Amino acid sequence: MEDLFAAAAASRAPLAERMRPRSLDEFIGQQHLVGEGKLLRRAIMTDSLTSSIFFGPPGCGKTTLASVIAQTTNSDFVRINAVSTGVKEMRAIIDQAQTNLKLYGRATYVMLDECHRWTKAQSDTILPALESGTIRFIGSTTENPMIAMTAAIVSRCRVFQFYPLKPEDLICAIHRALLDERGFAGVPVELMPGTAEHWANIANGDARAALNALELAVGSTAPEKDGVIRITMEIAQESIQRRALNVDDETFYNMLSAFCKSLRGSDADAALAWFSRMIYAGVDPRIIARRVIAHASEDVGLANPNAMVQAVAAAQALEMIGMPEARLPLAQAIIYVCQSPKSNAVVMAVDSAMADVSRFPEEPVPMHLRDTSYSGAKKLGNGTGYRYPHDFPGHYIEQEYGPPSVKGRHYYVPGTLGQEKNIRAQMIARGQLEEE
Repeated sequence: MEDLFAAAAASRAPLAERMRPRSLDEFIGQQHLVGEGKLLRRAIMTDSLTSSIFFGPPGCGKTTLASVIAQTTNSDFVRINAVSTGVKEMRAIIDQAQTNLKLYGRATYVMLDECHRWTKAQSDTILPALESGTIRFIGSTTENPMIAMTAAIVSRCRVFQFYPLKPEDLICAIHRALLDERGFAGVPVELMPGTAEHWANIANGDARAALNALELAVGSTAPEKDGVIRITMEIAQESIQRRALNVDDETFYNMLSAFCKSLRGSDADAALAWFSRMIYAGVDPRIIARRVIAHASEDVGLANPNAMVQAVAAAQALEMIGMPEARLPLAQAIIYVCQSPKSNAVVMAVDSAMADVSRFPEEPVPMHLRDTSYSGAKKLGNGTGYRYPHDFPGHYIEQEYGPPSVKGRHYYVPGTLGQEKNIRAQMIARGQLEEE
């Protein structure tokens, strides 16, 4: 009866689960890993795969390949989830694997989904078993293991990176599901031109999303008079609705880095493209606004001081009107920063000054610069020798203003673009900067 119940449960499983490839020949995509002659394929075929980590976006075949390994090798196979499997359960699995290895000579693969969610204590549990070869670990994760997992585990595993499936791979999966007995074989389904391509485009490399769309479309569409279920473009669009973007921590920071470099590189089109993708994926727009403000000073600065005004105004607009309306002032500030003349003189100046704080000894503030606002200050000599700039032509008079320890040091050196060109000329005229 157990097999009967299992068969019934399998028949009710989602299409994407039912259509999981059962062999390497059925596996779709990732030819850089499992193509003819590739290392991973050879290791699977010879049952010699060592502990490994599969990482990549959702729906690209990580868990599916692990299932293929389970059906291809002569080893035992245990699948667990990082969220629901604790230290006690893991130790029991290791003990059983050790028994099987000693008594029957059978290796045990342990497939761990969402392996980046394991704590250090959980990870430490399997280290001895990995080193001794008691288990062959296969971790599956959407996160970069170099960042999200403990170094001790990663160093003992071979890391294989999976990539989003190509549109042609997804179209192949869709048509296979229509013909396979696990899918809609025997069901009169007709896809109108362009529907499979639409799903492949919107699914964004995720086979699960594409097959879910197919299943929803077929299950919710009544047959026509001739008994055929016809999936039109309108039905296809309703079944998947919008492109899914995978934005894990690594992808988010990579996209944010690309956005910042686009601002610095004066490429408004690229900056808007990354901005739009982050907003689409649900990134907090305040993070983006803060970066625009930072780069308005870091990469534009006094070459165009209005860049800071635009950036801060956009951030304030975001707080006042919210999204989606605030996308307009944010986009305006992004374009303004991109198109402004560039200068990193401000960041170079302050970084150099901050570095000198720890490099040079601290000395008392010179007498002519000291505070004279309190009673008795002048009796102490505070302010003696100070010359008031507004009493002189041009409201400027040369005198020492800085700490004695950094006398002669120059921090702010204006560039030659935008308004800094005028600032530079003024500083040269005052003798504050040597003409090149």
